[in-house]
Amino acid sequence: TVCGIRLPAGLKQCDKLPEPIYTPSTKADVGHDENIDFEGSCKIAGVELATKLRDLSLDIYKMARDYAAERGIIIADTKFEFGLDSAGRLYLIDEVLTPDSSRFWPVVGYCTGISPPSFDKQYVRDYLDTLDWDRTAPGPKIPREVLIKTSEKYREALTILTAT
Repeated sequence: TVCGIRLPAGLKQCDKLPEPIYTPSTKADVGHDENIDFEGSCKIAGVELATKLRDLSLDIYKMARDYAAERGIIIADTKFEFGLDSAGRLYLIDEVLTPDSSRFWPVVGYCTGISPPSFDKQYVRDYLDTLDWDRTAPGPKIPREVLIKTSEKYREALTILTAT
C-alpha cells in the first residue's frame, strides 16, 4: 500500500498503475515529507478542501501526462504544493511539473522491472547511491560533471516537451 491505497498484486518496478493515485503528504519537522492517507489529509485540511486538492492534483497530472505522452515522455509521478492566501483562496505554488518535482522517462526504451533512463534528478540520485553517505545534512558536494549531465537531461526534457 501507499498512502492507504492498496496497490495491485504482482507489480514490478516501474509498472504503470491502472489509474493515477493521489498520495498526499505533509511536512515533517525533520527530514522528508511524511506520506499520509486521504483521511489524514481530511483531518488536516477538512473534507471539502482535501477533496478539492485531490481532484485538482489528479486533473493536472492527467492533463500533463497526456501532453507529455504525445511527445514521447512518461510522467511517472509528480508532486504539487498548494497554499491558501489570507482570504482562503487556493493556489498551486512552488515549481510544477519540472524534472525536480517529477519523474520523466522516455517512452522509447521503457520497460518494467528496471530503473528506466530518465530526464530528471535520478542521475544525481544514482551518483549519490555510489557514495558512503548516511543521507544526513549537509549532503556531499556534487561533482561538476554530474551537474552538467543532469542539466543536459533537464534541457533535453524541455526541448522534447516544448517542440511543436
